[in-house]
Amino acid sequence: MKIDVLTLFPEMFVPVQTSMLGKAEEKGILQIDITDIRDFSNNKHKKTDDYPFGGGGGMVMMPDPIFGALEHIGAKGKKLIYMSPRGKVLDEAKVRELAELDELVILCGHYEGVDQRVLDYWEAEEISIGDYVLTGGELPAMVLIDSVARLLPGVLGNANSANEESIYSGLLEYPQYTQPREYAGMEVPEVLLNGHHRLIEEWKFRESLLLTKARRPDLFEAFIKDTGEFTKAQKKIIEEVKDTD
Repeated sequence: MKIDVLTLFPEMFVPVQTSMLGKAEEKGILQIDITDIRDFSNNKHKKTDDYPFGGGGGMVMMPDPIFGALEHIGAKGKKLIYMSPRGKVLDEAKVRELAELDELVILCGHYEGVDQRVLDYWEAEEISIGDYVLTGGELPAMVLIDSVARLLPGVLGNANSANEESIYSGLLEYPQYTQPREYAGMEVPEVLLNGHHRLIEEWKFRESLLLTKARRPDLFEAFIKDTGEFTKAQKKIIEEVKDTD
C-alpha cells in the first residue's frame, strides 16, 4: 500500500517510518511518501496561508500550493482524506475500508484549515479522530496511518494478531503480565501459570468482559447481543458477568 502525506511539517512524520511500520516499508509492504506543501508555494517566502474572506480569527491555507502538491503526486482519482475535526470520527469500519486500498492520500491542515475549494475539487473525505481540536492534522494523520497499516498482511508478525486486538474482537483487551511472577508485592494470576489452556482462555474472556462492561458498556451490550455465537462455557461466563455490579 502506498500512502502519500501532504503537510507543512514533514519532520513530524519520523515516527511512522520507524518500528513496525518502518520494517513494513523495508519489506515493501508499505510505502509512505511525505510531501512538503511549502515546496509548491509561488511566494518567495514560501507563504501558504492568508486571511479568510469574510473575516474571522486565524489564517487559512491557500488552495494554490495544495493543488500544486496534489498534482505533483498524481492524486487525481485516488482516495483523498483530509484530517478535520468536523469529519466523521474514525472507527473500525472506516479503518478496514481504507486498508483495502492500494493507494491513499492524506492532507494535513493547519491554522484554521484549508480553502474549501481544495476539498470540493479533489473530492476529499473529512475524517476526525475525536471530538477535540489539535493544532494541526499531522498527529491525526499518524493515527490514521498506524491504524490502517497494521491491518495490512505481513505488517504484524502474527496474521491473526490485528483481529485479536481490543476493539477488533468486540471487547477490550484482558490484562497482560510478563516476568517476574511477583513484583512490588503483586503477583501474576495463578491461572496464567498452570498451563491449562481452557482455563486460561476462559479467564481472558471473563476479564475482557468485565473490563468492557465497566469501561465501554456500549460495546459490552453489542457483543453479548447474539448469544448463539458463543460456546456453553462462554454463555455461562457472560451470564455471570451480566449479574456483577
